[in-house]
Amino acid sequence: VHLAESGGGSVQVGGSLRLSCVVSGNTYNSYCMGWFRQAPGKEREGVGAIIGDGSPVYADSVKGRFTISQDNAKNTLYLQMDSLKPEDTAMYYCAVDGPTVVYGARWCPSHNEEDEFNYWGRGTQVTVSS
Repeated sequence: VHLAESGGGSVQVGGSLRLSCVVSGNTYNSYCMGWFRQAPGKEREGVGAIIGDGSPVYADSVKGRFTISQDNAKNTLYLQMDSLKPEDTAMYYCAVDGPTVVYGARWCPSHNEEDEFNYWGRGTQVTVSS
């Protein structure tokens, strides 16, 4: 499975960017996906993910500003980022893995469970300046 992010760049405070992540070599009919980021000198953190029932979950720091979506027909994941802040500056990564079934229900990891994702892109840089 190969992931390629794009769409990063430099933007001023309050601006918007949309990141894309193209998934290839996918052997799953569907997959779990998440977005993560790592700022210089900091640990990688979860931004958001789409969990087993198909609903998105977000880190508190981006809730209401970021939107995750996926287009399975295009094998592409998206992260729409609005009202960007300087603290959003980071390298952004997408990650995917196949879903599992837990107690008969489809299960996908959340953005707080990055160790559950086995396939990662190389990242795209987002810089927000004031």
